[in-house]
Amino acid sequence: MNKKKDMKVCLVGSSGGHLTHLYMLKPFWESKEHFWVTFDKEDARSLLENEKMYSCYFPTNRNIKNLLRNTVLAWKVLRKERPNLIISSGAAVAVPFFYLGKLFGAKLIYIEVFDRIDKPTMTGKLVYPIVDKFIVQWEEQKKVYKKAINLGSIF
Repeated sequence: MNKKKDMKVCLVGSSGGHLTHLYMLKPFWESKEHFWVTFDKEDARSLLENEKMYSCYFPTNRNIKNLLRNTVLAWKVLRKERPNLIISSGAAVAVPFFYLGKLFGAKLIYIEVFDRIDKPTMTGKLVYPIVDKFIVQWEEQKKVYKKAINLGSIF
């Protein structure tokens, strides 16, 4: 069995900078079966033109209605796709995918955003307790997230 091909990866995040962060991990995900969950916006449609993509509901930050809608979406998508690994760099849409993904047995990797150095993000705080790996891009972020791994900048 080819482990690379057997792994299925879900890349979930808001469009814009979060999506750009995840796309920069292309050397990792391009050789694996993968799919995306992001906002149905022009930047995402353009960047992911030939990719399998599920559109999630937005705005997400502090929006209970869309949190509930994205939780239902996460249930449907994860039940259908059954990824082994879920990766996100935020924002709020990651939360239901991570919590339900954990129930489905997926491994979870969260990458804290590059521009938040000395304070946690809301999404980071919410997923930190359940992730398998929490990646930061600044050594200073390890003061906020004690079990984080600093792999340096993605850029």
